Amino acid sequence: MLHLLAISDGISQKKQLLKCVILTFFGLKLRHFYLILGLLIFSHLKVFAQEISFQGKVTTSEGIVLKNASVYVKDLEKGTVTDSLGNFSLPLPKIDRVQITVSLLGFNSVERWVTAPFEFIHFQLETHTTGLEEVVVSGTLQELSRADSPIPVEVFKSSFFRSNPVPSLFESFQQVNGVRTQVNCAICNTGDIQINGLPGPYTMILIDGMPIISGLATVYGLSGIPQSLIDRIEVVKGPASTLYGSEAVGGLIHIITKRPEKAPLFSFDLMGTSWEELSLDASIKSNFGKGIQSLTGINAFRYDSPIDHNKDGLTDLALQDRISVFQKIDFSRKDSKVLSFAGRLVFEDRWGGEMNWTPRERGGDQIYGESIQTRRWELFGTYDLPLIQDLKLQVSANGHQQDSYYGTTFYGANQKIGFGQLTWNKRSGIHHLLLGAAYRLTSYDDSTPATTDPNSQANAPSITHLPGIFLQDELKISSNAQLLLGLRHDFSRVHGSIWSPRINFKLNSEDKSLIWRTSIGNGFRVANVFTEDHAALTGARTVVFTERLRPEVSWNTTSNLIKKVYTSSGNYFGLDASLFYTHFSNQIIPDYESNPNEIRYANLDGTSRSKGLSLNFDGLWANGFKLLTGITWMDVSMTEEGKRVQQLLAERFSGVWTIGYHFHPMELTLDYTGNVYGPMRLPLLGPLDDRQEYSPWWSLQNIQLTKRFGYKWELYGGVKNLLNYRPPSNSIARAFDPFDRGVVFDASGSVVPTPDNPHALSFDPTRLFAPNQGIRGFLGVRFSY
Repeated sequence: MLHLLAISDGISQKKQLLKCVILTFFGLKLRHFYLILGLLIFSHLKVFAQEISFQGKVTTSEGIVLKNASVYVKDLEKGTVTDSLGNFSLPLPKIDRVQITVSLLGFNSVERWVTAPFEFIHFQLETHTTGLEEVVVSGTLQELSRADSPIPVEVFKSSFFRSNPVPSLFESFQQVNGVRTQVNCAICNTGDIQINGLPGPYTMILIDGMPIISGLATVYGLSGIPQSLIDRIEVVKGPASTLYGSEAVGGLIHIITKRPEKAPLFSFDLMGTSWEELSLDASIKSNFGKGIQSLTGINAFRYDSPIDHNKDGLTDLALQDRISVFQKIDFSRKDSKVLSFAGRLVFEDRWGGEMNWTPRERGGDQIYGESIQTRRWELFGTYDLPLIQDLKLQVSANGHQQDSYYGTTFYGANQKIGFGQLTWNKRSGIHHLLLGAAYRLTSYDDSTPATTDPNSQANAPSITHLPGIFLQDELKISSNAQLLLGLRHDFSRVHGSIWSPRINFKLNSEDKSLIWRTSIGNGFRVANVFTEDHAALTGARTVVFTERLRPEVSWNTTSNLIKKVYTSSGNYFGLDASLFYTHFSNQIIPDYESNPNEIRYANLDGTSRSKGLSLNFDGLWANGFKLLTGITWMDVSMTEEGKRVQQLLAERFSGVWTIGYHFHPMELTLDYTGNVYGPMRLPLLGPLDDRQEYSPWWSLQNIQLTKRFGYKWELYGGVKNLLNYRPPSNSIARAFDPFDRGVVFDASGSVVPTPDNPHALSFDPTRLFAPNQGIRGFLGVRFSY
């Protein structure tokens, strides 16, 4: 399992350490976790001798005093903040020389070496010219500041997700406006990520620029990414097929890992909940000679205590054992050229079902259970060719094996994907050209009729070749205006030529505090429903294809406005507003309602659309208060035969918020996070189904306290799902009869109403719209060195 780490003899010790950590973790019980937590914190509390009082003042260059500016000595892990007059007093031990760092939101930081005797020092901070200098790569495949990107890109640093810690990256996105984590199965709790109401398969997910998570992995691949290795996450809403090809129809999520040289030497995050969930995230940095740096991460999760609070006889949360090992290696080269390789191994075993299910009942017809065993490997790398021209080669390969039983129905699948991309960058005058060629090979085999020869009934794995070329020209019209033109051509043996154009225009003020972007673009997707739709895998329904599926095509237009304000007192306010409209043709929408025992797949004989308005407001005050909130109004509907209806499981309104306050003297932070969703249309099992057609308004809210001990340790804890919201217990139809023993079917397969089943229902776990997990406490500890 750890063979990716074996690149030198020096790695053997690291292998043994990681193996020890993993074995210890999976042997933990919650009581052991609390004991370890207490010992770790107690053993690392430090008391500094306070011999000398170093004093000073912090102002702007214009002489305005700055309150709550941070004054910090990194080597001693000591710091303080300025008072209402801009003054500070920092006790220091007897020492000859220290480096002082002074910083405040909205101002450039200042570092200064100070030697004894420590006299009164006046620090002056200069105001930031713009708050949009984060580096982004997702919009144009080139590193540039967010302010210069003609594509609107939302950036979330890893610290953003710490206000509501969760055991997997999949759950983290519940705090991003316009992005929702959709649970597709009430029993095994698999799900996907929706952007602006569009189903999960329309979202492409990248790791370090490579389309690692796609196809079969859209359901399971986001679990197990070590969050300690994540530097930032970039989100692009709207089609990105011009650069990234198939699947980037509704949006793009780009996970960018840390560079080893900027990562801590060692870090870990250990958390437990009152539901007896345990999660571990850890990383180790190593150096091999002068030119090789390594970053190793592990992510582990364990939950093995069945709970049934809604009393439907089935587990509220799927039980899981998961371990993921990530290895990244960077090589130092001349001229700052990049040579980097990374790999990941993921092993997961999860099950949900009746409370008395055990592995002995796997695949049996006496006690119902859904058991999913996943094995996954990934390799990817980037190589800047040693030429004068800017040529970059990116390659990736991944394999995903799945062994699943949904009751008595077996689903086995084996998917392998190879990807290569060569890009050439060239600046010439006002033009910045990007030319690229890509090739994607997908091998997919499963236990369903999807990979069976209809003539001979022999197994016939699907082999898909998808070559493509793309060209992008970014024109610098003036210092305040940019125009981006892009075109991509892909060729499929089944679907022929597929063209994907886009146009983007950006206009900004001189200081880039006001930016307007508008775009129009095209996206496409070649679908394989068996690898993407959990409802097609449960065995509770029969899958029916009413025609040969054609590739889905979307056209999108978006207008985005960003305004950033920094005040002289150190406060910051930001507004981000977007209008969006996406029009689909050939969309594949599963039909759950024509026959309660079937899922029918066909290209929509009509059109569908997603349109709406998104607003984000960020407020950060110098006194430690922050307010990050966003709302999205949208209409996700389809029109067929002149009738327009809201699409299933697509809300019209959603909102998110993060409210926090940092108590400087105590180094204590309070975070209150949450989200709220409007009604969604839910699937019904026929005209007699008496359950509500629309979900109610619902909200998940959390509160957390974080205490810092120096700059290495953090202790955090709180309560999740404060309102104890859970969906109705009848979300699973006939949960008491998972094998449909009491259901009568007619010759066509439709359910016949009977005195014992007057509403003509059959067992169906696909109606869930919100997590089943109720209120719970959590406690955790972080360490970084």
